[in-house]
Amino acid sequence: MKLLLSILLIALFAIQAFSEAKSVIDATTTTHSLSEAEDGGENLGSLIKKHHHHHHHHHPRTINCSNECSRRCSKASRKKICLRACKTCCARCHCVPPGTYGNKDLCPCYASLRTHGNRPKCP
Repeated sequence: MKLLLSILLIALFAIQAFSEAKSVIDATTTTHSLSEAEDGGENLGSLIKKHHHHHHHHHPRTINCSNECSRRCSKASRKKICLRACKTCCARCHCVPPGTYGNKDLCPCYASLRTHGNRPKCP
């Protein structure tokens, strides 16, 4: 009797699982049908590709970090240290302020980078 009851319970759980799976599949199919009807038969994937293709992303301008940092560090007393820090900042920010000192307001990212000791990282 216990065995029969166990089999019956397992069968009920299996039926419930299959019916839930079917309802999920039906909902997905309905959603795809609706999106195809709304977009004239195009599927969502092609719409995303079209949108992505025509949407222009802002790409950071290319900058020659070696040249810019050589200019920035030209008057530094410790050129190697200055160059190493500057190149790291330039690679992250795609910007090096004009001149050999100051002007960091023209490159906010460069100005905001800090060392572990919370001192300004970029020269």
